[in-house]
Amino acid sequence: MRQESIRLPQDALWLLQTLRAAGHSAYVVGGCVRDSLLGRTPGDWDLCTAARPEETRALFAGQQLVLTGVKHGTVGVVLHGKVYEITTYRQDGAYRDHRHPDQVHFVGALADDLARRDFTINAMAYAPGEGVIDLYGGRGDLAAGVVRCVGDPAARFGEDALRILRALRFAARLGFRLDDATAAAAETACQTLQSVSAERLYTELDGLLMAPGAGDVLAQYGKILAGAVPEVLPCMGCTQPGRWHCYDVWQHTAVAVQTLDLRGQDTRGARVLCWAAFLHDIAKPQCRSVGADGAAHFRGHNQRGAVMARAILRRLKAPVYLIDGAAALVAIHDAPLPTGDAAILKSLNRYGAVFLRRLCALKCADLDAHALTPDVAARRAEVTAFAARMEELARTGCYTMRQLAVNGGDLMDAGLPAGPAVGRTLHTLLNAVMEGRVPNERGPLLEEARRLRRIP
Repeated sequence: MRQESIRLPQDALWLLQTLRAAGHSAYVVGGCVRDSLLGRTPGDWDLCTAARPEETRALFAGQQLVLTGVKHGTVGVVLHGKVYEITTYRQDGAYRDHRHPDQVHFVGALADDLARRDFTINAMAYAPGEGVIDLYGGRGDLAAGVVRCVGDPAARFGEDALRILRALRFAARLGFRLDDATAAAAETACQTLQSVSAERLYTELDGLLMAPGAGDVLAQYGKILAGAVPEVLPCMGCTQPGRWHCYDVWQHTAVAVQTLDLRGQDTRGARVLCWAAFLHDIAKPQCRSVGADGAAHFRGHNQRGAVMARAILRRLKAPVYLIDGAAALVAIHDAPLPTGDAAILKSLNRYGAVFLRRLCALKCADLDAHALTPDVAARRAEVTAFAARMEELARTGCYTMRQLAVNGGDLMDAGLPAGPAVGRTLHTLLNAVMEGRVPNERGPLLEEARRLRRIP
């Protein structure tokens, strides 16, 4: 960790100095202090101060202000296009809805403000000349890699149920674990997550799944996560046949999420893949049967899983592209891949290269979470070979009508009457090219079109 002297950006330093010059106690606080001590670049710089909201507004009246949070003591000051939130020291009243305080009380001391915060690693403040103010052992927990509630964890989660998922997200993002008392309280209170809005649940779950340690957190804290997504609970302890598997469904899911290779994916692609890996076997407990040989089978779990994935993501009010993309991957994640150039070209025509790249990444993560057996290794090799050939054909092959060496105008110039027959003929020509029966060249394609005209 870095030493306690934190380098503030110029705008944050100016805000701090302005508040202090006016006689108000003020500090940068929370995540920016945590990330600075970890050697990370903070995304936001938040300030806390003894100044009341009206005093902050008056002090920065010459700047653009954001006042949406002023009821709870927060005034946003816009400097060079960036919003800096300045919040008055406060204590929160009762939380009847497990999410928002019924009222807030402004106070004059930093210590009172830090006492209301969620985790020790987020309850540190800093000011030049004073160093880090750490009243709850946040630096020690950073060094130990622990997420620990400030004070009584049951009280913290009772105040704001979303903190349960925030604890998991921080653990996944930082590679930390939950303090034992914090984990126990989170598991006890996990059902209160049902009182949190779908949008907030989605945001925290999405941040968790996109974090580098997501799989490890899923493996350790599945019962806590079930408070937000109840469908994961039956996956725990749902055994799978030893010929292919070495984990139950939930631990397999966690390993698949952790081993997912997101290289080459844009943000949307990475998000679709993370959610697809999380939900790819969600229907296995519902589809489980035991054959005469005593082995478990999960017939139809792809298709049923796609239906469940779509329902879960809709319930969480996820973006439409994510719902459609993840459900489509879940629907065929365990289906055999096409073999032979004609079949691969037709798959490119149906799904597109972007989807097939995602499918290959999901299949590899799925297989990497299986047992290390020759059968699994053979399937993994099949995926690798398909991916390589698919990429080559995506670069050099013809699998869309736009890639054909002729178009509708060429066919009409050759004598084909305008109308639906033009589209049907182009579609037939494309199939002929993908199947290797006709080269993608103007002359042979026009000759094939003329031949088709003579065939009833």
